[in-house]
Amino acid sequence: MKKEYRMSEARHQELKDELTYLKTVREKEVAELIKEARGFGDLSENSEYDEAKNEQGKLYSRIAEIEDILLHAVVLADSEEHGGGGATIGCRVTVAEVKNGKAGKPLPEYKLVGSQEADPMNRAVSEDSPFGHALMGAKKGDEIVVEAPVGELRYKVVKIER
Repeated sequence: MKKEYRMSEARHQELKDELTYLKTVREKEVAELIKEARGFGDLSENSEYDEAKNEQGKLYSRIAEIEDILLHAVVLADSEEHGGGGATIGCRVTVAEVKNGKAGKPLPEYKLVGSQEADPMNRAVSEDSPFGHALMGAKKGDEIVVEAPVGELRYKVVKIER
């Protein structure tokens, strides 16, 4: 099964910019570190050389990761993201926890994002997370069920903003 990374145009551009930076500026910096470390003598006992080579490995790993993400990226245009009226990537959603059949006070707003943009500490939830998955396609007034380690959690969708 082919992996797709769904993301906004802004996130796609951020990744392209990071890749350009890594391949131009950062790669030259790391090459210079290796060259400089070689000048310190015996490579078998040269911790600066080992550290520079480790940095080079991390750099090439990140470049490969970004290239893979961009290769399998699905950039969602506004019209695609918001078709059908339900919650989709890019929407800001407000929910209220449902206890004993009644919705409580609304929780702070969440933003639905692709897996590459998830930031739970800033209330940006991935469509791949249990909560994000439950929100996908939900409409205002719908009750959603989230499978969690503590059992089922129920929420009512209070508001969806695009």
